[in-house]
Formats: sequence, structure tokens, C-alpha cells
Amino acid sequence: MDLYLDNLELVAPYLFIVVGLVVGSFLNVVVYRIPAGLSVVSPPSACPNCGTEIKPYDNLPVLSWLLLRGKCRSCRTPISARYPLVEAANAALFYGVYLVVGLDWTVVAYLWFAAVTLALALIDFDTKRIPNRILFPGALVGALLLGAGAVAEGGLGSYGRSWITALAYFGGFLILALLVPAGFGMGDVKLAFFLGMFVGYVSWAALVVAVFGAVFIGGGVSILLLITRRVSRKDAIPFGPSMVAGAWLAIAFGNEIARAYLGIG
Repeated sequence: MDLYLDNLELVAPYLFIVVGLVVGSFLNVVVYRIPAGLSVVSPPSACPNCGTEIKPYDNLPVLSWLLLRGKCRSCRTPISARYPLVEAANAALFYGVYLVVGLDWTVVAYLWFAAVTLALALIDFDTKRIPNRILFPGALVGALLLGAGAVAEGGLGSYGRSWITALAYFGGFLILALLVPAGFGMGDVKLAFFLGMFVGYVSWAALVVAVFGAVFIGGGVSILLLITRRVSRKDAIPFGPSMVAGAWLAIAFGNEIARAYLGIG
């Protein structure tokens, strides 16, 4: 049994990366099709220029894009580098989950959380909308997976706290959305519940870091975009990606940051 566990720990990092790449490839489909109201199952992926269906050997995450030099095999139309970047980003997130959570029973829940939050952040960045079609089932399945992991790990106390922090984050953003409707949308409010659950499972201190991190990151990005004149003062800047970034910062380093800079935890 010990030898089996040793071998599992040896190959686990590579498994997380490979699975992350495969899931990241699917996320590219989700991010493109869900906002357009299309099915993520059919039709098969095809070149948007010539309509040629993409063969399985040309759909290998990252590798196919590199081998094809970023172009369609049939018409040689350039393929955006965003596709392999999303695949690589999800692989990095999955590997990060392994580093932070390890082979804990909650790891499946946090892998689900990683994929869903990456998709939501990208869609919000593209469309300035957070689709309920992803957020609602994402939150429901996430809550079930986290609960199952908590039961297996004997972490029902942490799971109970996660519901309280989810409601607290949701309630805080609901008040902000009502007071400053131009600054926050209801999509941000609903996203706060989902993020608050997974952040709160870590600790109360992590929730504090997630909130401050979202504000700090969002403010910094807004200032940078204004300085570089990528946006004007009248343009809406999606806050969802900053909330997701703040949540992941809190999950990975929340307790340490809270102790070092906030004196809590």
C-alpha cells in the first residue's frame, strides 16, 4: 500500500498537468460557444474560416498549435495564440491545486472550481457578462463535491463555515451592487457566493484576503488600462476576473498574507 501511494505521489503532478491541458481544451469551446448560445457538444470543432472539421490529431492541447505553427492545416489561416494559452493556464491551475490541496479528498472540488472560474473570468473579460448557464450548475456541483470531500476528510466544520462565508460575500456584494449599480453587476454578486464558498472552506482570514485582493487587483488593472488609454472613464471594466484572481490568491496564500499584513489568522 505504501509503495502504491509513493508511486501515485510520483506521477500525480504529471497527471494533474495532462488533465488540466485536456480540460483547458474543452474550456476553449465553452468560452466561445456558451455566450453565443450554442451547444458545447455539437457540432465538432472546425476552422472558423474554411469550415474544415478539426481532426483529433490536430486537437492535441498546446502541441497541435505548435506543430501547425499556429495555422489551420487546410487553409493556413492563423489560429489565435489564446487557445494554447488557455490550455496552459488551466494546466497551471490544476497543478497549483495539487500543490495547495494535495491528494486531499477535496481536490476534485477544487479542480472543478479551477475550471469553472477560469471559464467565467474569460467570458466576463470578453463579454462583460457572467452567464448563469455556467455559474449556477458550477456552484451547485461545486457545493456537492466540496461537501463530499469534507465528509470524507472529516471537515464538516470547514464546510459549514464555507456556506457562511459564501452568504457573507454574496450579501456584501449585493449591498454594493444596490448602492453603486454602475460599478457592480448582479453577475458579480452571484459570483461572490461561488467564490466565497471555496475561499471560506480555507479560513475566515482567506475570505478577507479574497475581498481585499479583488479590490486591489481590480483597482490596479483599471488604473493601468486608463493610463495606457485602453479604456476611457466611461467604459465598463469587468470585475469578475479580479474577483477570481483574488479568490485564488486567498486559497493559495490567504492565511500567510492575513498573518503578515492584516495581523489575523
